[in-house]
Amino acid sequence: MTTTCAAGSLRARIAEFTALLARIAVGVVFAAHGWQKIDDGVAGTAEFFGAVGVPAPEVAAVVAMVVEFGGGVALAVGFALPVTGTLLAAMMAGAYVFAHLGDPLYDPAGGSSFELPLVLGATALALGFLGGRLTVDRFFPWGRVSPVSHQAAVDAR
Repeated sequence: MTTTCAAGSLRARIAEFTALLARIAVGVVFAAHGWQKIDDGVAGTAEFFGAVGVPAPEVAAVVAMVVEFGGGVALAVGFALPVTGTLLAAMMAGAYVFAHLGDPLYDPAGGSSFELPLVLGATALALGFLGGRLTVDRFFPWGRVSPVSHQAAVDAR
């Protein structure tokens, strides 16, 4: 019985560490995309957004900068995870609709495809809800697990 508990504990610690690594990796990618938009400025980003049909391109540019950069950092550190993951997934849904609708999943010729928004959006959403316990959220009331809900989770296994 001790071996099973030790193996389960090791598996849980590895799962927490891999969730942290995944959040950092995906968060850095989002933050880099957001930084690119910040570097291009509102006018440059809005110009591209307008060209692909995004409504209110100036407002959308600011929203994209904040959500992608801020959300990427928040995802990496584990802050407001369900909200962060949902916002990032929604941004990638918007990227699909406005910039990749009709594109193939993958284009071997290097043309436009929707694989990156698909993977980033789905991963951000999953990490938003399953991002592990090694998070900043655990220091806030919404991230703490009450003893009652923890026991209910243990009993459900």
